[in-house]
Amino acid sequence: MDPNTFPTKGNLIAAKNSLKLATMGYGLMDKKRNILIRELMGLIDEAKGIQSEIDTVFKAAYEALQSANIELGIERVKMPERTPQERISSHDTVKIKARSIMGTEIPLVQHQEKPMELAYGFNNTSEALDIARERFERVKELTIKLSMVENSAYRLANSIKKTQKRANALKNITIPHYEELSKSISNALEEKEREEFTRLKVIKRMKTG
Repeated sequence: MDPNTFPTKGNLIAAKNSLKLATMGYGLMDKKRNILIRELMGLIDEAKGIQSEIDTVFKAAYEALQSANIELGIERVKMPERTPQERISSHDTVKIKARSIMGTEIPLVQHQEKPMELAYGFNNTSEALDIARERFERVKELTIKLSMVENSAYRLANSIKKTQKRANALKNITIPHYEELSKSISNALEEKEREEFTRLKVIKRMKTG
């Protein structure tokens, strides 16, 4: 038998303290879960907006690319003239940091885009090709942003699941256990007090009789 369940005042105090801590813990878990859910819903709305913009921009970019293919020919659009130096310098920098939301680390992607450089001669291009390139660059930016939002949403959803599991364990197991333990110890102590009171009354009667 667990000695912590023996009907003593010390065990009663310990059980009540554990019950208090478990109740506070459940309140914190519930608060954390609600905050994470709000953050997740915000990310879901943001992801929907980004995806909608990607669809719109990509459609416009593809239409511009089709126009460039008609004006210049597919081979010229596919193989624009570039110098070796332009190939090396025309890249972007992506840095990944993190921020914490209620103990959950979510990524922050910083996309540092370099200005678009001229990648082909004026005699080989058209306005439609320039528009297509600009819009595909925008699609790339939005795709990077969407990947960050979706990754953050995944991590938050996983954290919500864990938090919910802990909250359920406190609510359905830990708290009822200490409630029942406190009640049983209290009842046992009250019964002991009644027995002691009765015993003292009997002794007192015997002495006075």
